[in-house]
Amino acid sequence: MAQYIAFLGTGGTIAGASERGHDNVAYRAGQLHLQQLLVQLPGLTPALGGRSFLLEQVFQEDSKDMDAEHWCILAKRVAHFLTRPDVAGLVVTHGTDTLEETAYFLSRVLPAPLLRAKPVVLTCAMRPASSLALDGPQNMRDATCLASTLGACGVLVVCSGQVYGARSVQKVHPYRLDAFSGGESGPVGALEEGRFRSFQPWPAMEICAQVPGLDFDQLNAMPVYWPRVEILMNHAGASGAIVRALCQRPQGSDPPLRGIVVAGTGNGTIHRSLRAALVEAECQGVAILRSTRCPLGQVVVSADESQTDFPASPLSAVKARIEMALTLAARVD
Repeated sequence: MAQYIAFLGTGGTIAGASERGHDNVAYRAGQLHLQQLLVQLPGLTPALGGRSFLLEQVFQEDSKDMDAEHWCILAKRVAHFLTRPDVAGLVVTHGTDTLEETAYFLSRVLPAPLLRAKPVVLTCAMRPASSLALDGPQNMRDATCLASTLGACGVLVVCSGQVYGARSVQKVHPYRLDAFSGGESGPVGALEEGRFRSFQPWPAMEICAQVPGLDFDQLNAMPVYWPRVEILMNHAGASGAIVRALCQRPQGSDPPLRGIVVAGTGNGTIHRSLRAALVEAECQGVAILRSTRCPLGQVVVSADESQTDFPASPLSAVKARIEMALTLAARVD
């Protein structure tokens, strides 16, 4: 049996602190070291299932400030521990704001054979570690139990007792402890008193192949290159002004625009003024992708429009942006 569960810290509210224990909003994220969180974690030993633990503070960030450089660093460290035969699974502590994006990125760049063999469990907190009613310890314990569960695999997210897959998870509330949802897919399962109850197959059983042309070994060796892809939302009265501004020659060291994801209204619809500007951008070599701003469902494309409209993504806008950027990066490589 593998001897360790590896814990990787990235900061976030779970490691946050406020001067006032009753203040769950005005705090600073990423103040406590991962070791401090583990030392204070009740029930860690039984959650480990007879294993010991390894820990590494990868970085300390408020997850709202996460970027591609952070993601590449984290992916390399996760891959390192996944390849160790003495590690059974990983727990990654992370802020809630961009957790769904980090989870999706990891699920797309980490080699599928590694994800089919072991779980990578991201967990978080909606209350800082200084709170009178903190939720981080329970989430960490649940994540540890899940990482120790026989057969667990893939990139998973644990919050408020629920387990979600990286593709479907999304933050749906800015304050509640149960801030995440699996959308129409629902949760993969739940943690109940340290035991996992399954609702559907592990997401690793349905892992898509890595992004065409993207090789993790190249990602591991090369300097960070992240194509600039922006997200726009369609709305009543949307114009093309923002698109034209984005397409202008960048200033200083800013990279040129490579792609735009449009969070369209309804079934990915786009205001005619905004559409006209997007067509102009596409003619300039900017990739365009449609999603929907609706929290559930995905854009449904008819046979008639498949050849005449901008391509549609089944993902949320933030995950469609990651997919587009990875695809563009693979083309450059």
